Amino acid sequence: MCRSIKTLRPPVLPEEATEEEIRAAALQYVRKVSGFRAPAAHNREVFDRAVEAIAEATAELLDGLEVRGAPATVRGAAAG
Repeated sequence: MCRSIKTLRPPVLPEEATEEEIRAAALQYVRKVSGFRAPAAHNREVFDRAVEAIAEATAELLDGLEVRGAPATVRGAAAG
């Protein structure tokens, strides 16, 4: 879909994704879906809300994933 969005889970990303990486992926997703690289002033608020909602959902997803074969410190780190 969007080549700028990279995989943020181990083992592709050896350490936990940073907030900056998660937000960058969310921004790329919203840009792709909306068709706007930078929204007009009248669309800025809804654009920014979408980025934040997707970033939160992405962080929740990454926190909940169990990656088989990953070290215990990575796998389920938020759960334990």
